[in-house]
Amino acid sequence: MRKFTVDEYSKLAEVGIWGEDDRVEPIEGELVLNLPVGSRHAACVNRLTHLLMQRVRGQAIVSVQNPIRLSERSEPQPDLALLRPRADFYAAEHPGPGDVLRIVEGAETSVEYDPHGKIPLYARHGIPEVWPIDWAKGQITIHKNPRGKRYARIENPKKGDMSAPEALSDVPIQAEKLLG
Repeated sequence: MRKFTVDEYSKLAEVGIWGEDDRVEPIEGELVLNLPVGSRHAACVNRLTHLLMQRVRGQAIVSVQNPIRLSERSEPQPDLALLRPRADFYAAEHPGPGDVLRIVEGAETSVEYDPHGKIPLYARHGIPEVWPIDWAKGQITIHKNPRGKRYARIENPKKGDMSAPEALSDVPIQAEKLLG
């Protein structure tokens, strides 16, 4: 099977192979079609966006379903990413791994949702934290300290627990507020 680069993926979009709203991501050279976003998923992303924008104001950029350029062949579009502040808000180029403080990936169904290996992909590229959220089951798993294709530290916060990105330790959030 032929592997695509992110630049080739962008050119396919430019010529109209798919539209701007189509949910296609280049992951390890494969063009991955994502399921449409359901209303519950959209509401959870909106709620989390609202919460994070209030909490990290001036300390991070909250990026919603926008690309993160990990490599020549991978540019996922996570539900949310907390990015290091930058004056141009990443107008010159998409953020890369060094710009990411945390990625949040949500699922409306089961979080055995990682069929494309995004968590190992994020670990391999040094993303410091990934928070997969299973809204259907009301579960969050926090992956920290990337080591190769894995994260060395995995936490499962319970109701009432406070969690914060390590880079923003002064802005903890209660787990249940992330779940809605």
